[in-house]
Amino acid sequence: MKSMTAFARQQCDTDWGHITWEIRSVNHRYLETYFRLPDSWRELEMPLRETIKRHLSRGKVELTLTLQLSGEAQVPHLNDTVLDGLIEVIREVRLRLPAASHLNAVEILQWPGVIAEPPLDRQRMQADLLSCAEQALNQLDQVRRDEGEALKHLIETRLDTIEQIVQQLRPVVPEAVKAYEAKLRQRIAQLSAEVDETRLAQEVAMMAQKMDVAEELDRLLTNVSHVRKTLNQTGPVGRRLDFLMQELNREANTLGAKAADMRLTEAAVELKVLIEQMREQIQNVE
Repeated sequence: MKSMTAFARQQCDTDWGHITWEIRSVNHRYLETYFRLPDSWRELEMPLRETIKRHLSRGKVELTLTLQLSGEAQVPHLNDTVLDGLIEVIREVRLRLPAASHLNAVEILQWPGVIAEPPLDRQRMQADLLSCAEQALNQLDQVRRDEGEALKHLIETRLDTIEQIVQQLRPVVPEAVKAYEAKLRQRIAQLSAEVDETRLAQEVAMMAQKMDVAEELDRLLTNVSHVRKTLNQTGPVGRRLDFLMQELNREANTLGAKAADMRLTEAAVELKVLIEQMREQIQNVE
């Protein structure tokens, strides 16, 4: 199980410069990617999206690229073709307009195209950038796994508590029914009336049926078992876990609605608190 909330930072050194990738991911219903890239490397977005899809299924993901070129890669180079053409044009202008002002070296260097981009192999640079991004995603994936294990432990602890509560509730209903019958007999005795055993049995049976929560307790344990199995599955499980939380909450609500004993009422409230705690954690599960 993996968490959708994680952060990774990967640095890579090459002969042409220093690469830094930062990746942040938070929970989201779907997979959404955002990129902060230098304008000269916008073409990386498409291959990065494909790489991310191999690692992530859900989450809002932001990738930031920082580049620091090496000194050699930043050394300017003259574009001889443009410079030679510019010199020829300047010579011709001077022949036609002897009074024209002379251009200094700085003005010539400012002419578009005179300074050429460093002779870098962009194809190799792109391969280095994507390789470093892959390493950052691997690091992010490990963080997500670690966070997922922590979330799994928190959820399993609460599942254990739910199972304990259910087992404690098993004898409550029979005890409550017996207490209800004793209370009815006491009231009849206070009224100095004769006990109609048939009518009393019917009344007690109706109350027992109304208070019967065995089915709800069984379904609670069944759903707990489904949650445990889902926690140990591979691949994205967040949506299924969220659905199972809804099922658990439905049973807890029904239990509370049927509660005719304070112990059942308190247990229903505690169950809903535990389920809500798990639901909040599951919002971060992929």
